[in-house]
Amino acid sequence: MSTDPSPTDRPGTPALPGPLVARTVEVDVASLPAVLLDLLPAQGGAAWVRRGDGLVAWGELLRVETRGAGRFAEAEAAWRQVVRHAVVRDEVRMPGTGPVAFGSFAFAAGSPAGGALVVPRVVVGRRGGRAWVTSLEVGSVAPVPTPTTASRPVAPGRVALAPGSLDPEGWKHAVARAVAEIRAGRLDKVVLARDVVATTAEPLDPRWVLHRLAEGYASCWTFSVDGMLGATPELLLRSEKGLVTSRVLAGTIRRTGDDDADLARAAILAHSSKDLEEHEYAVESLTRALGPFCSSTNVPETPFVLHLPNVLHLATDVTGVLTAGPGEGPTSLGLAAALHPTAAVAGTPTEAACELIGEVEVMDRGRYAGPVGWLGADGDGEWGIALRSAELDPADPHRLRLFAGCGIVAASDPAAELAESEAKLEPMRHALGG
Repeated sequence: MSTDPSPTDRPGTPALPGPLVARTVEVDVASLPAVLLDLLPAQGGAAWVRRGDGLVAWGELLRVETRGAGRFAEAEAAWRQVVRHAVVRDEVRMPGTGPVAFGSFAFAAGSPAGGALVVPRVVVGRRGGRAWVTSLEVGSVAPVPTPTTASRPVAPGRVALAPGSLDPEGWKHAVARAVAEIRAGRLDKVVLARDVVATTAEPLDPRWVLHRLAEGYASCWTFSVDGMLGATPELLLRSEKGLVTSRVLAGTIRRTGDDDADLARAAILAHSSKDLEEHEYAVESLTRALGPFCSSTNVPETPFVLHLPNVLHLATDVTGVLTAGPGEGPTSLGLAAALHPTAAVAGTPTEAACELIGEVEVMDRGRYAGPVGWLGADGDGEWGIALRSAELDPADPHRLRLFAGCGIVAASDPAAELAESEAKLEPMRHALGG
C-alpha cells in the first residue's frame, strides 16, 4: 500500500507517514443535488448508488493492489491494518460514514486484472433522508469540503461496436460445446460470457454512462470503481450490524416492451423447468458458501420475477444472521471472497465450471463478474457482482469492453442464449447512446 497508485506495492506492510484521519459531518440533504452523480469530477471518481441514495467519492488517498488467489485476503488484511490505527471523528454513524474503501476484483485468480481497494479523499453519502461528507487524509485533519455540482458530462458521440474475443457464431459454438459437456455429465451448469468492443468518437466521460444507467436502471446498483462501471442487478452481499443479505439472479427472459406480453412472459419464466433448474443451482451455491458464517439463514421456497427495463429475471433474496459479532468475524470483503464465484456467474460444480470457462470463452474476463463495492472501518459494506458492465481502456479513452453472460444447462439452445446475451448488453449500449 502507498499514497500513490504504484502497482508494485504489496499490501499488509503499509508505509504511511501517519495514521489515516477521517472526519464525517452531516449536511443538509437539500444542499446536495438530486442526483449524487452530479458531484463527480470528469475522471477518477467512484460511485455506488441505487434509487438516488448511496456513495460517491473522488480523489485517491491510498491504494491496495493485489494479485492471485490471495487477492481478497491480502486486501482485507491491509484494510484492517489501516483502520486499526485510524483516527476517526464520525458525527453521523451510519453505514458508509467514517473511513470507506471502494473495491473491484478480478473474476479469476489467474487474471492479470487482480484487485484493488481505493481509499478516496472525499466521500459524499445519502441514505434514508440523511446526508454526510467525509474527508480523509494521512497524518492530519483535512478540511471538510462543501459539495458542489461538477461540470456536465459530455456525450461520447457516435459509438461503433465490434465483436470481442469471439464473434456471434464463435460464441454459439462455445455454447454448443458447453451443452455437450453438460449432457456428458462433466458438470451441471456453466455461465459463459462474451465481450463486445465499443469505440467512441469522443473521449468517454464515464459520468455520461453512469447518469444514463442510474436513470434507466434505478433498481440496480450503479457503480464506478477503478475502471469498471455498470449497473448490476445482483447484490452479492450486504453486511450490516450482524445481518447479511444477498440477491441471487439466474434464469432470464427478454422483455418485449408490451406490458401484457411481458406479464405472460413472466409467468412462463416462473414455470420454466430450464430456468428454475439454473436458478436452483445458483441459490444452493450461495447458501452453501454462506452457511459456515451464519447461525441461521432464510431462503424463500420459490423465486420471484424481477422486472428490469430490458429483461425479466428469476430472483431470490437470501438473508442470514452472522455467527460472529460486528467486528469479530470476516469483513464484508471476506464474506464476498467466500461467496465468489457463485453458480450465478461460474456454474456447478464450481471447479469444473471454471475449467470449462477457461477452455471455451477465449478471453480474460478481467474484473467482469467479480465483486465490486465498498466497505467501512467496521468491515460492513455492500458488494455487487460486476454485471451489465464495461471495462474502460486505461490506454485509450475512446475504447471500452462490454460484457454479458448466460447460464448454460443441458436444455440450453445456442441461438436463444445469444439472444439473451444481446438483451443483457442493452443497458451498456443504451448508456453509451445519444
